[in-house]
Amino acid sequence: MHAKAKEERVLLKSPDGSIELKVEIKELLQYSLNVDGKTVMENCRISMEVEEQAILGFQPKLKDKKIKQKDQLIFPVVKQKTKEIVNRFNELELIFKNDYSVVFRVYDNGMAYRFQTRFGKEIKVIAETNEYNFAGESQVYFPEEKSFFSHNERTYLYENLDSISDERFCSLPALVEPENGPKILITETNLLDYPGMWLKGSSHKGLQAIFPHYALKSELKEDSDRNEPVSEYADYLALTQGTRDFPWRICMVAREDRDLITNQLTYQLADELQLEDASWIKPGKVAWDWWNANNIYGVDFEAGINTETYKYYIDFASKYGIEYIILDEGWYKLGDLLDVVPEINIEELVAYGEKKNVGIILWVIWKTLDDQLEESMDQFEKWGIKGLKVDFMQRDDQWMVNYYHRIAKACAQRKMLVDFHGSYKPAGIRRMYPNILTREGIKGMEHCKWSDHITPEHNVTIPFIRMVAGPMDYTPGAMVNAQKENFKDIWNRPMSMGTRCHQLAMYVIYESPLQMLADNPSNYLKEHECTEYIASVPTVWDDTKVLHAKVGDYIGLARKSGDEWFIGVMSDEEAREFEIDFSFLSEGEYSIEFFEDGTNAHRYASDYKKQVQKVSSVSKMKIKLAPGGGWAAKLVKE
Repeated sequence: MHAKAKEERVLLKSPDGSIELKVEIKELLQYSLNVDGKTVMENCRISMEVEEQAILGFQPKLKDKKIKQKDQLIFPVVKQKTKEIVNRFNELELIFKNDYSVVFRVYDNGMAYRFQTRFGKEIKVIAETNEYNFAGESQVYFPEEKSFFSHNERTYLYENLDSISDERFCSLPALVEPENGPKILITETNLLDYPGMWLKGSSHKGLQAIFPHYALKSELKEDSDRNEPVSEYADYLALTQGTRDFPWRICMVAREDRDLITNQLTYQLADELQLEDASWIKPGKVAWDWWNANNIYGVDFEAGINTETYKYYIDFASKYGIEYIILDEGWYKLGDLLDVVPEINIEELVAYGEKKNVGIILWVIWKTLDDQLEESMDQFEKWGIKGLKVDFMQRDDQWMVNYYHRIAKACAQRKMLVDFHGSYKPAGIRRMYPNILTREGIKGMEHCKWSDHITPEHNVTIPFIRMVAGPMDYTPGAMVNAQKENFKDIWNRPMSMGTRCHQLAMYVIYESPLQMLADNPSNYLKEHECTEYIASVPTVWDDTKVLHAKVGDYIGLARKSGDEWFIGVMSDEEAREFEIDFSFLSEGEYSIEFFEDGTNAHRYASDYKKQVQKVSSVSKMKIKLAPGGGWAAKLVKE
């Protein structure tokens, strides 16, 4: 018989005192969360089962506890939202017998916890329990999944939390809206040598963590060079070091929707920089070929996957100061990264790009890269390639999570950037390896080629959920735009749903330090003033101000780079009016160039109007957005 654990309760408050975490040491370790005096989450049980050890968190015997405070500034290598991050928290470490601890941190905008083990040998983690139980009725934005083999490209189902059965599950992040408190966004960070966390329904008015088990065997699907689902799982989650820190489980607190946009806990809680030198990392924009199917026109050569076409992309990028072009699928014979198609001369393109200050990024299938890692990476380095777009992983079991780290490290050793596609959500690696500039794991604009799912409502939902976890490679920039009734999904002639200005605003609102221009250069050259604006928008920021925010309805942000400010506003399918308050500006007069929906944008979505005015910090401006509309501006100090 086990002796019953002595019950104990420990309280930990946020630095400003508004959030209170109550940790109870009972039969199982559990916590409750109060915000502004109201109970938001209650009796959330946590434990970890480790082979040959007691279940950590079950009948826990407290050995010691430590409380500490921290108040510091973090200076990100790649400035996604701000040039500095205030990292202020109170921490509670509960040290238990049997060589493990549970660490809790409470910030003014959320809480997090993680297990730490100090076992001398390798361990098998059999299971982990993380409950998220909410007081009262709640709604949830639920990115439902059908399988652990997934690109994590989902829409957000808005449902009653108690309607989510334990047979339904979702990827992260997920956003819960309790009736009696602030919104809670659930995600994780510092995901290392461990499977990713997913959530399923629970009978306790909440959600419960589930994980893909350790992959014993994975097999390529028939006639596929990329789709390799797990065909046999072990009866455990991970085989890992016995002395280690496990991933942080985060609950972000958002009293107002705007608070989600500025939350950076996934970065703050991640492990620190692993590179001795990160000065070579160069964020920027990318002229992209695949979405527009290379439909360039007005040229005297046949467009396609060939050297002439990519020189045209380089010329376009150079004209507008765009840092990179990408060679997506088709540049090599699938199955062999060293077998370049005869229509393309990589060395010639790299040399041509270097003359025009345009770098080249290559798309690769993850499996082929893994099979040919050293020889292909050495060749890419010899060619002078600036980065890789690694695609189709579609898993986050322990092996695949480790794959991301191997690729990040291999690329960093050769001073190459990384864009992960077919990926899981951001979970902290970008702080360790800031050469990982962006990733997919989002239902982005590529879906316009085959579906009508990328609606303006979807576009103003993702900044509040998926983008909170980290950069997202949505791939904006469509120059052919349509309202919902005129939209058609056409594989080789894609368009976007929503207005032209809706697309322009994305370059300010959507965070991606490696930001795509999805449409073709011929269209951009034709739409010169829109392209000039897109090219002028930075991809990293010194400061971010939220002007307007409501999940699924609208968003308006002002972002600063150097002495310049940029503003983006987007709406769902409703026409809306807003007032822009310029009080965030410093003293003095600014010239503002702005793009607004044209008078007929409600019918002809590409209709827009450009204007130039003067404003100052005391100015206010009324703006109107068409259905699916947008508004985009650049402010330069006089």
